[in-house]
Amino acid sequence: MDKLSYNLYTPKLTHTEMSTTKQSTVKALDSLPVAIGFLIAVLVFTMFVVGYDQGQLFSVVEGQSAYDTMWIHELTHDMRHAAGFPCH
Repeated sequence: MDKLSYNLYTPKLTHTEMSTTKQSTVKALDSLPVAIGFLIAVLVFTMFVVGYDQGQLFSVVEGQSAYDTMWIHELTHDMRHAAGFPCH
């Protein structure tokens, strides 16, 4: 190719354009307590669901029949035994 076609694809940056770039920093330590609190809340909720739920969560929707069917208990039954929770 000739020199003209080469110049068409070469970006021309001036000193002014390059000096307008700004850097922003994110402080990771500011959000650390919030992240740890969220993870602890998820852990506590999960421990309740896996270890202790006997129909309480679905009783809000299904009523008394949720205590008879115990859907979550049946779905997490083997995981309960693996984690050491007694259920019967």
